[in-house]
Amino acid sequence: MNVPVNRRIVLASRPNGRPTAANFHLVSGERPEPGPGEILTRTIWLSLAPYMFWRMRDEKSYAPPVGLNEMMVGGTVGQVIASNHADLKEGDLVLGQGGWQDYAVLPGASVQKIDPAWGPSSLSLNLLGGNGLTAYAGLLDIGKPKPGETVVVAAASGGVGSIVGQIARIKGARAIGIAGGAEKCAFVRDELGFDACVDHRSSSFAADLAAACPNGVDVYFENVGGPVFEAVLPLFNDFARMPVCGLISQYTATDLPAGPNQVPALMRAVLTKRLAIRGFISSDFAYMREAFFKDTLEWLRAGKLRYREDITDGLENASTALISMLDGKNFGKVLIRVSPES
Repeated sequence: MNVPVNRRIVLASRPNGRPTAANFHLVSGERPEPGPGEILTRTIWLSLAPYMFWRMRDEKSYAPPVGLNEMMVGGTVGQVIASNHADLKEGDLVLGQGGWQDYAVLPGASVQKIDPAWGPSSLSLNLLGGNGLTAYAGLLDIGKPKPGETVVVAAASGGVGSIVGQIARIKGARAIGIAGGAEKCAFVRDELGFDACVDHRSSSFAADLAAACPNGVDVYFENVGGPVFEAVLPLFNDFARMPVCGLISQYTATDLPAGPNQVPALMRAVLTKRLAIRGFISSDFAYMREAFFKDTLEWLRAGKLRYREDITDGLENASTALISMLDGKNFGKVLIRVSPES
């Protein structure tokens, strides 16, 4: 009798700066079986996101680090293949924290059942999942855009930024994207409907951004940090708001950046312009989940929200896809298709 095999990707070593393939290890073992109240799922989609890099490092953060030789964590869409939970049956699609593996045993109470009427199942890891809630809550609760205001979005072609700008437009604000390269900028402007998109790779980036924001910046949704933030800083209007979602340009740095020191200029702007800057993670806004889901599904069905997915096939390629994303090479929400959806 053949025993089903479960492949997992574990953290083999901690990165020193940019992660490499050597930091990951693919291991195989017997497929687990569910206990009382649990379900066994076959992983279909695995979501990759920048926070995973922080979980690889042994540093204090908002979530504990992954231990050495422990499986990498991540949100998944899986199909139930065995169930000991009354509300879930074989064949159901569920959203959960299955991690980097082919099969996952999860408490039935910890997953969300996915309704096929919502659209493609991958949307539960994208617009209808953590990316969507992060964009919705960060922009509307912290950014609070008003009609006619200017909202600037870093990493505007990515999984979160692409949603932020579209919601800003829905709320009547001007949406100015920042992305890397002409192709991404064209997508943000022409497909997603931003008012403009500025290429941060251009030698005239700071001047181009200022030209796109003639009335200054009222909300800046931060995903990147570094030189991108430095170009936005002098454009802030009085009482501007800055939700800080990510700082991907700085994640793999091993030293402080070369001078000059920008902290005095930042603090002066915070004081004189009365800026509101707040870091956040999506779990801070669990209370908004119901309103988020209702609004997002309505906007999606009305054609007001568009999306792009950057899909890599095969669990064995997850580490390469994560490294590529941290290098800024992804185009849209990064997903691993671990197995086909039946």
